[in-house]
Amino acid sequence: MNIRSFLIVIISFLGGVASFAQANLLNAKTPKQIGIKSAAQLISDNDKPLAYGYVDDRDIMMGKTVWEIIDLSERINFPLYFPKDTVNIGSDRRSLFNVLIKAIKDEKITEVYDDSYFNTKKSYKDIKASLKHTSLSDVGRTKMNDLGLTDKYKDINPEQISSEDAQNLIKDGIDEQYILTNEITGAEISKYKIKGYWYFDSRQSELKYRLLGICPIANDVYSNINDKDAADVDLFWVFFPDARNVLHSSKSFNDKNSSMPISFDQILNSRRFNSVIYQEENVYGDRTIVSYMKDNAQNQLLESERVKEKVRNFEENMWNY
Repeated sequence: MNIRSFLIVIISFLGGVASFAQANLLNAKTPKQIGIKSAAQLISDNDKPLAYGYVDDRDIMMGKTVWEIIDLSERINFPLYFPKDTVNIGSDRRSLFNVLIKAIKDEKITEVYDDSYFNTKKSYKDIKASLKHTSLSDVGRTKMNDLGLTDKYKDINPEQISSEDAQNLIKDGIDEQYILTNEITGAEISKYKIKGYWYFDSRQSELKYRLLGICPIANDVYSNINDKDAADVDLFWVFFPDARNVLHSSKSFNDKNSSMPISFDQILNSRRFNSVIYQEENVYGDRTIVSYMKDNAQNQLLESERVKEKVRNFEENMWNY
């Protein structure tokens, strides 16, 4: 990256984070005035995500698509996970999952899919159904028989009941403790999968990365979501370019300087996280590493590093004659 491009990135970054620090914090007369910008600030506010430059297909000399996992239990990835509690904290601080879900609900993010190849679109209704599961316990079913409610609710499936049926059962005398509800929130998200493209730009003579998709992962809502041994499931895949405006306006906590928060867009685009490659595009149908390195975590990690080094060597190989 040349000096001019570097300065543009730095200025854009500083301008972006400064304009989204808690506005009017020191001048507010009441708590309601915190976060409200003045008329002059609104006029001068031109904060947008740094636009991607156009890359012609002919300028890509080498490229490879890779899939990675971001483990939220690692300290460096905490900015994507916290805060877990959204009740006792300001509305300006939310986890990445909460930001994505709210934007999908408000239709600010519309490019949401079922897989990383972006083939089948998912609606908010589809996503909502996979985040919450309500069932009736065995004791609850016995209570239904004792109260003579079996015929009234003969059409419901005790393994999966709707919120409306749950409320009706409570009104008919079924204790709330017998209605079991599993719900996935930001606290239950354990990992993120990301899909990106590494390519060598012949115009800039530089190896670059473009993030294409992101997917939150949690335990299956139909099992015990707090069980560490429960199966992880991909909740949905977001086409990243469609989410950039939302992620740029949503800020993560900056532990070193709270007056200059960092946007999720900046964290992800600048790769300020730790991740492990679990899949690469290949002749075997883009098979995952675990599919051919079975039951050996060390070999899986070494294979991931091998793929990473292969990508890094793209740039070095361009300078070998």
